[in-house]
Amino acid sequence: MIPYIIYGLVFGVVSFAVLFCIWYFSVLPSKRKRMAKEAEQEAEIIKQKKLLEVKEKFISKKAELEKEVRQRNQQIQQAENRAKQRELSLNQRQDELTRRKQESDTLRTRLETQQAVLQKKEEEVEQRMGRLLEQERTKLEEISGLSVDEARERLIESLKDEAKTSAAAYINEIMDDAKMTANKEAKRIIIQTIQRVATETAVENSVTVFHIENDEVKGRIIGREGRNIRALEAATGVEIVVDDTPEAIVISAFDPVRREICRLALHQLVADGRIHPARIEEVVAKVKKQVDEEIIETGKRTTIDLGVHGLHPELIRIIGKMKYRSSYGQNLLQHARETANLCAVMASELGLNPKKAKRAGLLHDIGKVPDEEPEMPHALYGAKLAEKYKEKADICNAIGAHHDEMEMTTLLAPIVQVCDAISGARPGARREIVEAYIKRLKDLENIAMSYPGVVKTYAIQAGRELRVIVGADKIDDKQTEQLSTDIATKIQNEMTYPGQVKITVIRETRSVSYAK
Repeated sequence: MIPYIIYGLVFGVVSFAVLFCIWYFSVLPSKRKRMAKEAEQEAEIIKQKKLLEVKEKFISKKAELEKEVRQRNQQIQQAENRAKQRELSLNQRQDELTRRKQESDTLRTRLETQQAVLQKKEEEVEQRMGRLLEQERTKLEEISGLSVDEARERLIESLKDEAKTSAAAYINEIMDDAKMTANKEAKRIIIQTIQRVATETAVENSVTVFHIENDEVKGRIIGREGRNIRALEAATGVEIVVDDTPEAIVISAFDPVRREICRLALHQLVADGRIHPARIEEVVAKVKKQVDEEIIETGKRTTIDLGVHGLHPELIRIIGKMKYRSSYGQNLLQHARETANLCAVMASELGLNPKKAKRAGLLHDIGKVPDEEPEMPHALYGAKLAEKYKEKADICNAIGAHHDEMEMTTLLAPIVQVCDAISGARPGARREIVEAYIKRLKDLENIAMSYPGVVKTYAIQAGRELRVIVGADKIDDKQTEQLSTDIATKIQNEMTYPGQVKITVIRETRSVSYAK
């Protein structure tokens, strides 16, 4: 039995191997071929898709290119059309010019012909006149018995004697008439000038009243232990008087610019509601910049109103500063405007250039508003400023000579001098007491500023107190005490003043940091 089983197994294995070989060599190749065919078909499909995509991109690019070509062709066509139109218009102009040239050539030819005819006739007339004059001269010589030269000499001598006699008589007549009418005419011109220029004069005060809505604001302005009001006074250099006057705060200072800065700063602080030392310093710095801009704007408006053009920007700024300065109590800008108008009228009466006279009158007191105190009279300093900023020589001379501190070289100088005197001599125009008061306060501040380490000085309380602010890094506390004593001693020795002057030296130490 066992051999039969083994034979059966062997036969089964051989049969399986035969069947596997038949399957492997018959069925598997056909499946491979089918798979290869399917792969080829898929590749062909992918190929067709890619070709379609490429064709679509090609078509879209071609369309874009054709569109761009059409646009460029349109632009080229438009440019060609414009060029043709220009060419046509140029041809028309050329034809017109050719026609006009032909007409002008024809006219020129006619004129040349007429000139030739006229010249020929003139020559004939001159020849005839020459012959006639020669005949007349010969007849006169025969009648008078004198030659031409002798007759001419006798005639000239007689004319000389007659002209001398007439000229002497005319000169004497003019001199007598001038002596009789000079004073009368000068008075007429001055009176008429004053009548035609009538300007009100604003008298400067040393106090400004700041109105508030209620008395609660006073406490906020004063601040805790008075720190706010001290910071405001230190930043602006004025004295702020807070008393029982309802709804009002008094700002006291001799310098109108300081008062205006303090008033505007107070207005902004009260409107904003935030009042503390840091905010006060920020607002005061901003207001100072605003006041500087307003000074320039005032100068520009003044020059435009008076019709004075071409001034240097620095001269315009100086004119604007005149609004905040006074001369013997008379507002300096108003005085300059009045003098300029007087000069223009008087120059017109005398037959001179009124614009130059008005320019010189407007600038005659620019030496009174210097950025730094000069060591020369204001007239000479004003002339120096005018020369520095390219004003003409006659204007500079009129400015420098209006107080006889420089020799007058033009007629503008006496006109400016007279008009300056007219503007200042009117009743009520000036107050010398105010001028002396302001000069005394400036001298107080200058004495304190002459010491090293001093940063700012402010004369307040009508000159009864001098506040001196020193740098904390330059002077210590002991030197501060000595400084107040030295300043007081120097003021006693060099100045004359009523009552007593309190010198307050302030030394502050500040530490500032920023959180970022």
